[in-house]
Amino acid sequence: MKPIIAIPMGDPAGVGPEIVIKALADPEIAGCAACLVVGDGAVLEQAMTFPGMPGLAIHRVESPKEGDYIPGILNLMDLNLIRRSDFCLGEVSGACGRAAYKYIEKSAKLCLSGQADAMATPPVNKESLRAGGVDFIGHTEILGALSGTADPLTMFEVHGMRVFFLTRHMSLRQACDGVTKERVMDYIGRCSRALEKLGVRGGTMAVAGLNPHSGEHGMFGWEEVEEITPAVEEMRGRGYRVEGPVGADSVFHLALQGRYNSVLSLYHDQGHIATKTLDFARTIAITNGMPFLRTSVDHGTAMDIAGQGIADAVSMKEAIRLAVKYAPAFTGKAILMSEKFAISS
Repeated sequence: MKPIIAIPMGDPAGVGPEIVIKALADPEIAGCAACLVVGDGAVLEQAMTFPGMPGLAIHRVESPKEGDYIPGILNLMDLNLIRRSDFCLGEVSGACGRAAYKYIEKSAKLCLSGQADAMATPPVNKESLRAGGVDFIGHTEILGALSGTADPLTMFEVHGMRVFFLTRHMSLRQACDGVTKERVMDYIGRCSRALEKLGVRGGTMAVAGLNPHSGEHGMFGWEEVEEITPAVEEMRGRGYRVEGPVGADSVFHLALQGRYNSVLSLYHDQGHIATKTLDFARTIAITNGMPFLRTSVDHGTAMDIAGQGIADAVSMKEAIRLAVKYAPAFTGKAILMSEKFAISS
């Protein structure tokens, strides 16, 4: 039983269509997942003409159950929203932004209705979304609104290391102000429950330090003394398995070695740099806290290389594999698959 993975096509002017086609052309991906693309057939047909691109037979369907999930077939829910003449490859476009939003919206409806088991997303372009009148900064905010989730959690996974984020898209100054005892406690609880939902049992979460050497007892900052340590101690008293603050210069290495089952990063770049330096292509984002599972590549639309056929599909493949790995925890279905389809380590 292969899980049905809904894949919104991404921004038509970026590399989304290209990496989706390349990922689905991989027999291993076709073997482990029933992938349903939500997008525009004309855009996908054009992408197959790029240099060196694989050719797939497009099978248009009205619902996921009509799909023919075998190698060589691209199953498509064709929304017919955009024509090739409506945009230029590599350029920001309001038409593309609106279309990308509609692909996500339809995919979310498939997941919420139980017709799809999870969603794996290629990139969207924030400027195109804005130009198209879409009042969201990206996938997480869109999906939060569509699913009625007030504050979805972002988790990165790469080579088995899991990283949560206390703050995301805000200035570093604002992020530092956001490191409060109450917020840290809230996230320790929510992240722990998210891990349980994913089926991660046992192990200890680490909270990263904010200042050099976690402040050295106030020598380099008081956030650890006044906010982070009290939060960790109180949550430990409530039965949560958590340690910290652990210096940010070592906590990610320790997690990679297996000492911690996850790390709570305190701001955007703290966790992004650690994961992407380890393996940029295989750093995959997972949105937790929603009624359905969403995994995603963590790179942009790469407008500068769109249409050249050179975009790397490794991240798209890994996003699909992670969706397959964690989908049973969300759907309750017993998904049978060979170990060879498990996430790369």
